[in-house]
Amino acid sequence: MIEELLRMLKESAYRKGEFKLSSGKTSEHYVNCKPVILNGKGLFYTSCLLLEQVDEGSVAVGGLTLGADPLVSGVAMAAALDEVSLNALIVRKEQKGHGTNAWIEGPLPVKGTKIDVLEDVVTTGGSALFAVQKLRDAGYVVDRIICIVNRMDPDFQPAMDAAGVELRSLFTLEEII
Repeated sequence: MIEELLRMLKESAYRKGEFKLSSGKTSEHYVNCKPVILNGKGLFYTSCLLLEQVDEGSVAVGGLTLGADPLVSGVAMAAALDEVSLNALIVRKEQKGHGTNAWIEGPLPVKGTKIDVLEDVVTTGGSALFAVQKLRDAGYVVDRIICIVNRMDPDFQPAMDAAGVELRSLFTLEEII
């Protein structure tokens, strides 16, 4: 399964050229996991492999919309197939401007429970750390981010350390290249 997912990422997610990343940095390597995670087989493989990295004490997986939407849903479904209770939460980029004014969507667990954050690609960790902070602000314990691809940017580890978060990844950029 992991070899097949790596093949799919190499073929459908990786591009070489000149790209501006969401972190604001530029790179000759670009990884867009959406063509893989929006493919049925790709999402299945990714979800099963991410689920293996989720802390046994976590009651939910969450992540910042849009990149994490299929991931949290897929991992929650993979957990259900394994008869494991694990919900999915989506963190908004902006607070909902009506109704409940919610930052977080999904079946909200009891405050103080543990949640893991999922991300497709981590460069500096900014998007994932935003989700971590919003979940912590809501009263949850978040100390793990799990991503598909870690670009191994030198700026990410200090940010993770400062936030008290462990980063786990299925692949590094080097493996994708």
